[in-house]
Amino acid sequence: MTSAAVRVQGLWKRFGQQVAVAGIDLELPAGKFIGLVGPNGAGKTTTLSMVTGLLRPDQGTVEVVGHDVWRDPVAVKARIGVLPEGLRLFERLSGRELLAYSGRLRGLPGAEVDKRATQLLDVLDLAGAQHKLVVDYSTGMRKKIGLAAALLHNPEVLFLDEPFEGVDPVSAQIIRGVLERYTASGATVVFSSHVMELVESLCDWVAVMAAGRIRAHGPLAEVRGEAPSLQQAFLQLVGAGGRDAGTDLDWLGGGAR
Repeated sequence: MTSAAVRVQGLWKRFGQQVAVAGIDLELPAGKFIGLVGPNGAGKTTTLSMVTGLLRPDQGTVEVVGHDVWRDPVAVKARIGVLPEGLRLFERLSGRELLAYSGRLRGLPGAEVDKRATQLLDVLDLAGAQHKLVVDYSTGMRKKIGLAAALLHNPEVLFLDEPFEGVDPVSAQIIRGVLERYTASGATVVFSSHVMELVESLCDWVAVMAAGRIRAHGPLAEVRGEAPSLQQAFLQLVGAGGRDAGTDLDWLGGGAR
């Protein structure tokens, strides 16, 4: 792997008059657990969609492990795994069938696909549901089978958009354990979230995004600085530190009408 897992230069995306991503430059180090954090509407999902080749930027370039996402898409897609927001799965397949199909699409030999699928189903606590149709899976089970499909070909970089949203604590702990094992092997995880406590407990490198721009990036301790927590540092960086949610809601509560 190169020293940078991802290099982004001058990345822009507009939707009509709305600027979603405003010319960001970012270099994400390889072999790290990286958090892309920001409030809702900050541009995180749009950025990840462009980085992974799901959405074409208006301007700018993206390289993943040294390959240009738009000039060499086949090489990039062979090296990345993606768990997008609003995950779409082939719901009329069982969990095992979905993994078998995904592995064969990736060009893996059938025997190797079956072996890896068995291991992933076991580790992600899906072995008992492997023959159930995905349409009958819970939210947590869908996230886990989607993660299994993203990991099946052993990518160099894994991109996850809000992987813990809507997931129960048991499933979240299982997913967390798998991701920690994956990064310990030298691979890179890039995941977006707006839950600062989760990012602080998982990540060793973060980028803070707001209004389509990168406000800060670097090792977690460096971005947090003197703040008591990443949450406090984040609020200061995005300009929300002094906001009072109750200023104009004196009518709320107490049974008044």
